[in-house]
Amino acid sequence: MCLAVPGQVLSITDDQLRTGTVSFGGVTKDISLALVPDAGVGDYVIVHVGFAISKLDEKAALRSLELMAQLDRREAPGPS
Repeated sequence: MCLAVPGQVLSITDDQLRTGTVSFGGVTKDISLALVPDAGVGDYVIVHVGFAISKLDEKAALRSLELMAQLDRREAPGPS
C-alpha cells in the first residue's frame, strides 16, 4: 500500500533537490520540493517517499491530519 501524507513546509533550502523541512503534525522531516516549485514556507504539500508531489489547501490538509490522528488514537493499545 502506498500512502502520501500532508505536511506543512517550515523552511526551504535552494539546493539541487530544493530540500524543505516539513512538519507532519509536529514530526519534521527533510523532503524534496523539486516537483512543486511553487510551494513556499507555510504551504501544505502532499508527500510520498520523500518527495512533495502537490500542494494542498490548508483546510483539506488539517482535515486529513485530524483523521490520521483519530485513526492513530483508535489503534493505540489501551491499558490491559
